[in-house]
Amino acid sequence: MEISTNYSITKGELKDRVILVTGANRGFGRAITLDLAKAGASVIMLGRDLCSLEITYDEVIDLGYQKPILYPLDLEGATPKHYEQLQKNILDNFEQLDGLIHNASIIGTMMPIEQYDIKLWYSTMQININAPFMLTQVLIPVLNKSSDARVLFFSSSVGRVAKAYWGAYGVSKFAIEGISKTLSEELERTNIKVNSLDPGRMRTKMRQIAYPAENIYNNPLPETKSPVIVYLMSEKSKKINGKQITLFSI
Repeated sequence: MEISTNYSITKGELKDRVILVTGANRGFGRAITLDLAKAGASVIMLGRDLCSLEITYDEVIDLGYQKPILYPLDLEGATPKHYEQLQKNILDNFEQLDGLIHNASIIGTMMPIEQYDIKLWYSTMQININAPFMLTQVLIPVLNKSSDARVLFFSSSVGRVAKAYWGAYGVSKFAIEGISKTLSEELERTNIKVNSLDPGRMRTKMRQIAYPAENIYNNPLPETKSPVIVYLMSEKSKKINGKQITLFSI
């Protein structure tokens, strides 16, 4: 399913909605945080780097948008107890969760599986798929308290069509597609809609690592694609469920 990035945010369209964004401190996560807050959502900014989280937080405040909430957490080292505490904190402060956006991931390294470093494989899979699984599992009861909730998993073209040398990253994105589709089937009779999204190429640090010889200025900025995330978190997208979404520009 293709969706255009050409979306204009309406002030207050996400008012009273609580949305958690992983990797909210930089790149696409930062752009998403700014646009969700602009639309009036209370954004729970989850990331492992408190300093960069605070920088994005200050940007939101300086722009006069809805005040976000900082939640430092290292997904690589997080345990079920950390996620249970997060669940408790959300329930204590908001009573429900309306959106969960799995943006955080790492690229690992580009090399044949035969030569792949085992420790790096484990780290990549922990951040890219195990953490989203644990986080989603513990937050489903909180999402169920919303009358119209969303879970959005970020995928990639290499998670839909296999490419050599993409290693743990590519495999983790295939797994993301699997958990997204499975969960959408399991939650079909609830108010939770689950989809995966391939945002395409962007001018981010991850893209630069993956394609070091590429001219980064030929890639669109994350800010040109983040407004559509507001649409996917709004009531306008409530009929979209179980889809593999790809963004395109016009």
